[in-house]
Amino acid sequence: MTSTPASTLSFLGATGTVTGSRFLLETPSARVLVDCGMFQGLRHLRDRNWERFPVDPQSIDTVVLTHAHLDHSGYLPALVRDGFAGRILATTQTAALARIVMIDSGHLQEESAEYANAKGFSKHHPARPLYTEEDALAVVPRFRPVAFDTVAEAADGVTVTLRPAGHILGSSTALLTISGRVQRTLFSSGDIGRVNHPILRPPAPPPGADIVLVESTYGDRVHEPVEEAEERLAAVITRTAKRGGTVVIPSFAVDRTEVILLALRRLVHEGRIPSLPVYADSPMALDVLRVYRRAMTSGDPEIRPDLAADGDPFDPGSLHELRTPEQSRELNDIDYPSIIISASGMATGGRVLHHLLRCLPDNRCAVVLPGYQAEGTRGRLLADGATSIKMLGRYVPVRAEIVMVDAFSVHGDGNEIVEWLRQGPKAPDTAFVVHGEQRASTVLAERLGTELGWHAVVPVPGERVRVD
Repeated sequence: MTSTPASTLSFLGATGTVTGSRFLLETPSARVLVDCGMFQGLRHLRDRNWERFPVDPQSIDTVVLTHAHLDHSGYLPALVRDGFAGRILATTQTAALARIVMIDSGHLQEESAEYANAKGFSKHHPARPLYTEEDALAVVPRFRPVAFDTVAEAADGVTVTLRPAGHILGSSTALLTISGRVQRTLFSSGDIGRVNHPILRPPAPPPGADIVLVESTYGDRVHEPVEEAEERLAAVITRTAKRGGTVVIPSFAVDRTEVILLALRRLVHEGRIPSLPVYADSPMALDVLRVYRRAMTSGDPEIRPDLAADGDPFDPGSLHELRTPEQSRELNDIDYPSIIISASGMATGGRVLHHLLRCLPDNRCAVVLPGYQAEGTRGRLLADGATSIKMLGRYVPVRAEIVMVDAFSVHGDGNEIVEWLRQGPKAPDTAFVVHGEQRASTVLAERLGTELGWHAVVPVPGERVRVD
């Protein structure tokens, strides 16, 4: 329970960076945390995961989780381990996917720490995980499902309404209503999807609100047309197959893998790429794929109704689902054209590192980066033209072809975000532009001012503002 005399909003993450989404609403009678993500990318950002949480986790009444991606949900195991005992409000699909994401994150952190200790290349002695798989499992009983478009009590004097965000399955925006002498509303966009998402229906229009938090991952960019992106993907796959190489696609396990498989299936069926073996090498991605398939067959209203009209849309015709480490290691011995889709999406860890270790030095191969690459990640270094990459304790030369195809991103670009916000019934008192690198946030804030007439601000890390 908080004793703050006024209602305030603190920016505990996702300011000046696209990761670590954490926004703390404090009223005279409650504390509600909107999202609880991990910081990723640059060392100084990752180090923030190890800092003491700015408020006592025991004092937080509720976490409202907009979706399951690690940069929004990945700190929950640490928060619960350190004393948070409240409820986590999220959609049913977000709860299902977050369980998969957090458990995998805990497992990978334990695995990485063990590997670093065994090989002796960690700066910490001994290396240790931020949290464990057991810590992640302890989060699951905290979830309380909230249906879309229903008003749920978040805490004393605070209600929340979740609406579809069209970003990943279960993703939502969050409207928090704060009671008091004068009622106030706070709207968080979470991550906003795209009108032309190939799997999900478009985001629901934003409501009117006094305070708006809007993401800006691609706030300074416009995605290339999907048709052009698919053509470039088809071209690099065809080139690589002719060279006898492997196409490695580092992919986020949640939604991005499904979008890529859907595109590959279409390209094969249209005869635009050769039919190659496609290896989905990520147990987490396969668990997520099962959730997506179940949502399709159950008629989940988030799914585009025409998606299941022609068999399994996620099978290009030669899909191999690899779960065990032994199956993954066997890919090291293949010497024929193939496609490997493996996590993580920014090449920060996971099985994809071993495939990059083999393929980056080989000029027959190609690496396709199908979405946003945060500062300080290996994916960003590759996108920026690095000739050498450090991974698994060694430097690896980059001779493979590197292709960026960010039209496969499921984040709205600058134009799409502005047009989505334009649908709202009124301008907010203030819009806070978050979840973006500094330039992206600044450009979007300027556009909101010039094109919508909004008062838009880019907050700084740790800033606290009044919302009453």
